Amino acid sequence: MVSNEKLNLTMLCDFYELTMGNGYFENGFKDRICYFDVFFRQCPDGGGFAIAAGLEQIIDYIKNLHFAPEDIAYLRSRNLFSEGFLSYLENFRFTGDIWAVPEGTPIFPKEPIMVVRAPAIEAQLIETFILLSINHQSLIATKANRVVRAAEGRTVLEFGSRRAQGADAAILGARAAYIGGCNGTACTISDQLYGVLAGGTMAHSWVQMFDTEYEAFKTYCQLYPHNATLLVDTYNTLQSGLPNAIRAFNEVLKPLGITKCGIRMDSGDMAYLSRKARKMLDEAGWTECQISVSNALDEYLIENLLHQGAKIDMFGVGERLITAKSEPVFGGVYKLVAVEKNDGTIVPKIKISENIGKITNPHFKKLYRFYGNDTGKAIADYMCLYDETVDDSGEMEIFDPEATWKTKTVYNFTARQLLVPIFKGGQLVYQCPDLQQVRKYCLEQVDTLWDEVKRFDNPHTYYVDLSQKLWDIKNDLLRNHGEQ
Repeated sequence: MVSNEKLNLTMLCDFYELTMGNGYFENGFKDRICYFDVFFRQCPDGGGFAIAAGLEQIIDYIKNLHFAPEDIAYLRSRNLFSEGFLSYLENFRFTGDIWAVPEGTPIFPKEPIMVVRAPAIEAQLIETFILLSINHQSLIATKANRVVRAAEGRTVLEFGSRRAQGADAAILGARAAYIGGCNGTACTISDQLYGVLAGGTMAHSWVQMFDTEYEAFKTYCQLYPHNATLLVDTYNTLQSGLPNAIRAFNEVLKPLGITKCGIRMDSGDMAYLSRKARKMLDEAGWTECQISVSNALDEYLIENLLHQGAKIDMFGVGERLITAKSEPVFGGVYKLVAVEKNDGTIVPKIKISENIGKITNPHFKKLYRFYGNDTGKAIADYMCLYDETVDDSGEMEIFDPEATWKTKTVYNFTARQLLVPIFKGGQLVYQCPDLQQVRKYCLEQVDTLWDEVKRFDNPHTYYVDLSQKLWDIKNDLLRNHGEQ
């Protein structure tokens, strides 16, 4: 068995990427330049948008691409690959170009969120890792943003490590949740690696370890007077948990002049119990004591709790966030959109399907976002050919490519390119912002979306338009069954 420390992630690829690579090599396609788009087809949970995440891990992966001697030996043992191809892999590295939207960007179906331009074997080989990174972290960041918006400014912490589907899912899930707007995590290693502030106080086992609930609370307050959040539902929340917490606060914290503390509940009727708890704490003079709750929460449960008048200051959200339980697959795909001839001519490619939703948008493209100058709000996204430019000094008519009769005139707007260079000729040209900057950028960009787009149910459909030139090319390819 290979330990995690010895894993070469270059080998984390679908096997057909290697069989195709060998085929490209044997058929003289090794140096053929290809263009691939990364995009997704629909937003999780029927939402109006998603959040891009996972780029930093892709950058690390691309920088470290290589085949070790033991990898070549394994591939040779399969008796499928030519010696010429295996020799090529011995000196393998990425030499292509990559563009991507920055992490934290709100994204919409069918638009390119990453573009790869590279020789065929290189472009094909990196598909799996790119998709797993974007699909996982974008899914969790999107779910986290929904949960955070439901909390209406209250603190949300990610509590899901023990229910995550593997170590990476816990660690990178906490990172993605932070990008989406969570304030921190229970996952210590995510703090150590990425600076996602980790926190936590006690479990029920702490309370059970002592002879009395009061002794457990008092001891904890003595140990951590400036971080005293007591779990009050081990036995009976209102009859023993809260009275014992208040007693411990009075006997330990009050003489020290400490007024900030907290209680947490993990079971029961949270709306009812939190209202009762708030009343008891306030009457005892602990008006700054925060009430936090956990227990299989999601955006809809949080929304319902607040509509019922729950007195909750902080939410710990675990399994339904870290696994995106309501829709646990993001559905990002990696599709060939063009190939480049020796003379530099770019030939568009399209995938056609009887399922209209699976028809791709061909060609090497740019992606713009239009913002209203009067509101600062995002109006639409606009896909065009790589050599087209957008004039935002006048008016433009755009249409919904899913319904060509539906048009919209945009004016008084500013156009911003969303895809930024990441690698050029195999060299990293992008400096990753720190995670705090990514989170700040995400929340700022989500704020540019209209509330109608941000609805949890039946959100307004955001325009993602094709330029006339791109639309004409797509239609020509469809009429000719995708062949040039």
